[in-house]
Amino acid sequence: MAVNSEYFSKIEAFKSLTDDQRSRVIPLCEEVAFQEGDRLFAEGDPAKHVWFVVDGQVDLRFEWPLRRPTTVEHTISSEEVSRKDAEAKTLGWSCFVPPYKMMLSAYCVNRTCRIIRICKEELLQLFEDDPVIGYRFLSYMIAVLGYRFIQLEESVTKMVGHGMITGW
Repeated sequence: MAVNSEYFSKIEAFKSLTDDQRSRVIPLCEEVAFQEGDRLFAEGDPAKHVWFVVDGQVDLRFEWPLRRPTTVEHTISSEEVSRKDAEAKTLGWSCFVPPYKMMLSAYCVNRTCRIIRICKEELLQLFEDDPVIGYRFLSYMIAVLGYRFIQLEESVTKMVGHGMITGW
C-alpha cells in the first residue's frame, strides 16, 4: 500500500533529513495494516525490515518455550501511537545487528494498527548511495536501542520483584 504522507511525517528517524533525502526514502516504505491479535513478526524470525508504528498499539513480547500462545503477561514493551501523536514508534532494530533475527514477537493489541516498514536491504543500499542519510538514521537507531535496553532492564527488575524470575 502506498505510504500516507501524514504517517511518514511521524517518523522521527527521518526528520533530520532534507526534503530531497526524505523523497528518496518514501518509495522504500510500505504501509501495512494489522487487526487485533495479529502477529507482526515472531521471535526468532529473520529480521528483514525496520518497522514504525504510526497508528495503533503493538506489544513486544517474549516467547516462553512450550507456552504458546503468548499472553499480555509476556509483554516487555507496549508501543502506542494515535493519530495526534507526533512520533512513530520504532521496532525491528535487530535487522541491523547480527544474528539478524527478531529478539521479541510483536502483536497488534487494539482494533487496528498501521505500520510503515522498510526493507533493510533497500535501506542499506540507500545508505551506501548517501552516507549522510545512513549516519542520521543509524544515530537515531542507537538512541532507540538504548531506550529498549532500559525498558528490558525495568521489565526484568519487575519480574524479579514479582517472583516470576529467580536467581538474578
